[in-house]
Amino acid sequence: MQYTGSKYFGGFVHGRMEGQASYILPTETKYQGEMKDGMFHGKGTLYFPNGSQYDATWEKGRIIKGKYTFADGLKYKENKWHYCDGYDRRFYTEICEGLKPAGISQLTNIDPPRKIPDGCYDCGDGFYDPKVRVIRDYKKRFLRNADDDEHEWIIRTCRKG
Repeated sequence: MQYTGSKYFGGFVHGRMEGQASYILPTETKYQGEMKDGMFHGKGTLYFPNGSQYDATWEKGRIIKGKYTFADGLKYKENKWHYCDGYDRRFYTEICEGLKPAGISQLTNIDPPRKIPDGCYDCGDGFYDPKVRVIRDYKKRFLRNADDDEHEWIIRTCRKG
């Protein structure tokens, strides 16, 4: 896995990844599950660095069916998705734990919200510095450079420190 920056823990058959395994991508996303002929195959779970996960059944590297769970435990429903729609704008933690008293606002699903560095924006997966147009995760590791569309969206939409 030297070439890709990934790490693999599991068996090999005829030089191909096979059986129960763990596969860690350079992004720190981790797959745990079944492998066949070097591909995700059978039941397996992707664990994302933000704490969310995707449990799925795979066939030759392709998803057959799966369920996504956000880091806070909210399960995504493909049909009848009623979270944060036009009728109910509460955060998931407010649904689970109730609303705060009048006059006390909850600004994010995380309460208290993260402290945003001065001049930066919280874009959901990290902090964005518009001076250098770089997004770093919450541990200050480089994630990506923002293109013009993402830059405009962040400036228009996200909370600023």
